[in-house]
Amino acid sequence: MKLLEIKNLKKSFGDLEVIKDISLDVEEGQVVGIIGPSGSGKSTLLRCATMLETMDSGELIYLGEKAVTTDESGRAVYAPGKDLKRIQSYFGLVFQNFNLFPHYSVIKNIIDPPITVQKKSKDEAIEIGRELLAKMGLSHKEDAYPYQLSGGQQQRVSIARALALNPRILFFDEPTSALDPELTGEILKVIKDLAAENMTMVIVTHEMGFARDVADHIIFMNDGLIVEEGAPEQVINNPENERTKAFLNRFSNAI
Repeated sequence: MKLLEIKNLKKSFGDLEVIKDISLDVEEGQVVGIIGPSGSGKSTLLRCATMLETMDSGELIYLGEKAVTTDESGRAVYAPGKDLKRIQSYFGLVFQNFNLFPHYSVIKNIIDPPITVQKKSKDEAIEIGRELLAKMGLSHKEDAYPYQLSGGQQQRVSIARALALNPRILFFDEPTSALDPELTGEILKVIKDLAAENMTMVIVTHEMGFARDVADHIIFMNDGLIVEEGAPEQVINNPENERTKAFLNRFSNAI
């Protein structure tokens, strides 16, 4: 089943065409890794897919429901607010800089979205939150505040917070870029564990070895376009496009 369909997405900032024409599908249970040089449009693609940025044109479809269509003049038209709210509940997003509320405890950071967005009772939300903290190996940090945690622990809390809403698809925007190398491993392990549970994920990453090991489909972007895509062993180990080869050569020691 297709959880996400993006068709002919275009996005410019002023005169700068950041995404020129991108189409992609994400199947249920699939882990899609998006790689490419800085400025290639990876994060903008993710922000358009999660509606943090507005598309200029194209279609955005979750579980068969159209969030964005294009009118006759070629402009993106968003679904009515009530429909968009429902569609937004299908996905979660993990940011590179954690985005935790500093004045909330760990458990409050996690239970706040289920209570405010899904109207769950506090008791039910706490039960969900504690289960997720146990899964992240952070049960002992329930009452801590973000400043008391390492970067890796903060990122695990932000993953738990995204999972608390029980999304069908989880987006990660460079989930390890704000972390020291020794903390990166713990986040990659969490993501690998989620992949083993068939969580559908789209991950923008600069960790080539990780992309190869955890993703089952790799997209290489350059200059606002998908230049090459396919299985990891094909795209990362045996790229066909010259731009892909040149990019991956810079990471040859890390793959």
